[in-house]
Amino acid sequence: MKQPNWKPLLFTCTIAALGLQAQAQQELKPELQQAVLKTPQGSIVALPDFLTEKIQNIGYRKVVLPGPQHVISDDPEYIRVPEAIALQEPVQPGAVRLYVYNVNGVKEPAKIDRRITAVIKNNGTADMHIRMLKYSSQKPSTNYYQIGKQGLADYFASAPQNLIRTVKPGQSIAIDEKLEKYIAKYDELVHGFYEFTIDQPGEISIIQTDLNTSGPKALSRIKTILPPKGHSGAGRGVFGVSNYRIITDSVYDTKEGVKEIIVADGDNDPWVSGKEKNTPGVATLAGNYGVIYNIEMKWKSTDGKGLALVTWNSRSGNNQWCGGMANTMVVSEGKFKEGIIQLPSDRLVTKAAPEAILIQVFKPAANGEEQTIRLTYSPPGASCLPTPLIFIPVDLK
Repeated sequence: MKQPNWKPLLFTCTIAALGLQAQAQQELKPELQQAVLKTPQGSIVALPDFLTEKIQNIGYRKVVLPGPQHVISDDPEYIRVPEAIALQEPVQPGAVRLYVYNVNGVKEPAKIDRRITAVIKNNGTADMHIRMLKYSSQKPSTNYYQIGKQGLADYFASAPQNLIRTVKPGQSIAIDEKLEKYIAKYDELVHGFYEFTIDQPGEISIIQTDLNTSGPKALSRIKTILPPKGHSGAGRGVFGVSNYRIITDSVYDTKEGVKEIIVADGDNDPWVSGKEKNTPGVATLAGNYGVIYNIEMKWKSTDGKGLALVTWNSRSGNNQWCGGMANTMVVSEGKFKEGIIQLPSDRLVTKAAPEAILIQVFKPAANGEEQTIRLTYSPPGASCLPTPLIFIPVDLK
């Protein structure tokens, strides 16, 4: 996962003046409003001379919600040695969220097939019971964008499993049996996104080994724990935040014009911090990957307009790794029913302006009263960040 490319917005005038300027610059022409309204949900619509990084922000409060221990393995992203441990972290009894994002990077002395798998060891004195609550596991592939958005879709759609597995003290088992069977060829991404509960202290290891060796067996013989590179991948370790509640500061009125919410930019929404077992100091998760954002925005329409929600690849011209963006979200009901939507849904990625992706169109209340838009968002793996959420007043008549 490439470290996200971002830069702070430059404020060269007062906030009020900037707001007026942004609204004037970003008014959507009637013919483009009609283009938006004719676009299927999740599809790309061209909005020439509209998309910019200077749209006025909607202020919000950010509340840390109770959530699982958040473990991520993405540094080193590319595992260059044939057999090694890419992450090894202790976890405590309770809920655990694990995000695996590693690539078979072995090319010396030759490119060889590998197994990349996730293992948990029971470090307690009694039996450990492990139950999967959320499960997303993709077959290794070089199509990183597809894996990223499908991984989020599967995670959001998954339900708690009834199976409870038992791990004896000192025993290790594979967290995901599918990873044990997958073959990761050179440059293929192994992607898993899980949430589970345990009732004994444990230790999670992400391992690269040969195809004839199980993860638990490899763990018993591997001595090499790779050091983090710090520039390859978003980060690794155990992080203190797994869930945010985002609440907008005020009620948005469609008469205020075009505005946006931006999270996971490293500026208005800083990267979460944590601890990496083998490194002193504070670990940083650049991109907040695996963090779930529960967004609530109150709005009303005093001018009778509806509200279109779009996103776009806002940093496509800034970095070689920002050539495409693909995402998945859960969006509340509007013109289209509530549910999970892959972005885009009609092709693999969106590339750059003037391309925007239509997420939803919200209808105004008949009497102009307040409504609440709810979104579930997580920074998409393999995509450049941030992915702005742009709210556009549209005439539905």
